[in-house]
Amino acid sequence: MPRYLVIVESPAKEKTISKILGKDFTVKSSYGHIRDLPKSKLGIDIDNNFEPTYVNVPKAKKLIAELKKTTASADKVYLATDFDREGEAIAWHLKEALDIPDAKTSRITFHEITSEAILESVKHPRELDMGLVNSQQARRLLDRLVGYKLSPLLWKKIKIGLSAGRVQSVAVMIVCNREEEIKSFVPVEYWSIEAELSKLEPSSMPFKTQLFSKNDVKLDKLAIQNKEQADAILKDLMDAKYVVQSVYSKERKRSPYAPYTTSTMQQDASRRLGFSPSKTMSVAQKLYEGVHMGKGAAVGLITYMRTDSLNVAKSAQNETLKFIESSYGEKFLPKHPRIYKTKSKGAQEAHEAIRPTSPKRVLSQMKQYLSPDEFKLYDLIWKRFLASQMADVVYNTTTAEISAKNYLFKITGSTLIFDGFLKIYNTDDDEKEIKLPPLKNGEILNLMQIIHQQHFTEPPARYNEASLIKALEEHGIGRPSTYAPTIKTVLDRLYVRLDGKKFIPTNLGVVVNNVLKNHFGNIINIKFTADVEEKLDEIAEDKAVWQNILKDFYKPFEENLNKAEKNLQRQKIQMQETSEKCPNCGKVMIIRDSRGGQFLGCSGYPECKTTMSLDKDGKVVEGPQETDIKCDKCGSPLIKKIGFRGKQYLSCKNYPICKTTYNIDKDGNKVIKPEPERTDMKCEKCGSEMLKRVGKKRSFFTCSAFPKCRNLQWIKES
Repeated sequence: MPRYLVIVESPAKEKTISKILGKDFTVKSSYGHIRDLPKSKLGIDIDNNFEPTYVNVPKAKKLIAELKKTTASADKVYLATDFDREGEAIAWHLKEALDIPDAKTSRITFHEITSEAILESVKHPRELDMGLVNSQQARRLLDRLVGYKLSPLLWKKIKIGLSAGRVQSVAVMIVCNREEEIKSFVPVEYWSIEAELSKLEPSSMPFKTQLFSKNDVKLDKLAIQNKEQADAILKDLMDAKYVVQSVYSKERKRSPYAPYTTSTMQQDASRRLGFSPSKTMSVAQKLYEGVHMGKGAAVGLITYMRTDSLNVAKSAQNETLKFIESSYGEKFLPKHPRIYKTKSKGAQEAHEAIRPTSPKRVLSQMKQYLSPDEFKLYDLIWKRFLASQMADVVYNTTTAEISAKNYLFKITGSTLIFDGFLKIYNTDDDEKEIKLPPLKNGEILNLMQIIHQQHFTEPPARYNEASLIKALEEHGIGRPSTYAPTIKTVLDRLYVRLDGKKFIPTNLGVVVNNVLKNHFGNIINIKFTADVEEKLDEIAEDKAVWQNILKDFYKPFEENLNKAEKNLQRQKIQMQETSEKCPNCGKVMIIRDSRGGQFLGCSGYPECKTTMSLDKDGKVVEGPQETDIKCDKCGSPLIKKIGFRGKQYLSCKNYPICKTTYNIDKDGNKVIKPEPERTDMKCEKCGSEMLKRVGKKRSFFTCSAFPKCRNLQWIKES
């Protein structure tokens, strides 16, 4: 029987940590939460100081019985759940549900799944942090009160199946507010003036300069308001003498970005890789939990990926600086090791930023062990972290001021002197070099042409996934663990939809937002939600009592709820009618929203369920077309159909008896998916046969017992 038991959250960690700790330790997984509030009722005794009722999760019944037996025979139990508030709460629930005595309970945490980190955590266990546990409890109970009290009101007054949430509803509000700004935006006309000049030498390179000031008064962006004003300035400048009034140069340095936090990683992965926040977190979880690199145990490649801290362990920083010096040279080291300070309130400073567990696991070596998505994200994290520890980029900037009568033109050129951190990490806003010809004070220049151009101010941009996460973080709404699920929820509920990569509120989302804003504006708003996050941080630091936070919240919330029950009328969701007629019943087709975009649905629904697909330009897509291609399984004709996000595919006409489908290549030919190849390998998880399959980019092995067993192994590239 085990001397020591270690309980982790994820089964992916079991084997890795077990090999690190050795035969005296048994490692088991809780598979996440084993206790929670009941689904069938509120589970909170409001009159008894908000006492929660926790029940064992149904799917964990057998697991709890097994863990109880194992804990009873262990000398000591190490609760090694994730290093955040949620993980602390899971550890506490494990202790309570398994009846583990205080004397043999120890809490261990680690930023990374490496031998050093795991062994060090076992040497320095601690007690459960009840401040963190109570903070998580308060968050969970607040969300339950909002969800279980508000959602039925929305069902009654708007539509069955809706939900409201303390964070998700504010996220919808932010998107709706931006849409209102865009609709109410009035463009303002303005003009810019640019002079193209050159030195008097015939072969001189021309360059363009912007009008900067008039009569020593700087002209702002909107200073020239119409064509008449622009024409008058042009006329005045046509016969002017263009003289270099001053030229000055200086060295300018640019420091690297800080290493990733959860939000900045999600933002960058969205912009650069096209990953959704949930996909980013899923891939990061695999990198954190461990990847097999040849023989031996899996190795965790990155530190814990739910963090808002910018701290870096001193040992990791020292190792990275040595690696930079040996790989790129001493000149790429900063004068002093960089220390980044976290700006967000309530950041968990004991955590670390997201970084590779070792800088020595370079990209060229790791590619063979990672799936394409894993490699893309690891590449991003590795480069961002190493760049954060490197020397500044150095530019030489030259600014020239050129006078023409009572006007002043200005241009700044920039050349790269030292690439510093740009050696390995290119940013989204890398500067382009602008080279100026050698100019000197008093030099007369040749006017080649002068140009004026009309512009209009533009409305604020709609949010995309990256900018919405940034807005949530800047407003203090949610925490690293909540960004991805919040965005997924508002999309799943059809409160917002993605138009390309931009969020647009649906008609349903607008109605729900207006109800919440008008009747629960003192609770469902940006400031209140941010204040709650600060109070949760105070609970975590033992500076506030969690029941008091709930009391302060619930009284005004209950009053608003009662008023809305009495005064709020049933809301109607306005549907946009079109000129299209239903081909089956002749009624008007209306525009409806789905997560994948808009489509046309019959206004006679549910009696008539006819729908039509719309392309990205809002035009009706033709219906299924029968082709001359035959199904390989039953011989029936194949029909060309439009699938999710407008992608075409071939489907058997004999559906649903024959469910054969084929992808279509760019020439319209069917793409036959190769049958999986049988192997002699056995699944290490369940013992079933492993099958070799061909993916889009790489081959891989999957368990033949799929979907019961989801074991997947990528095949190394030769």
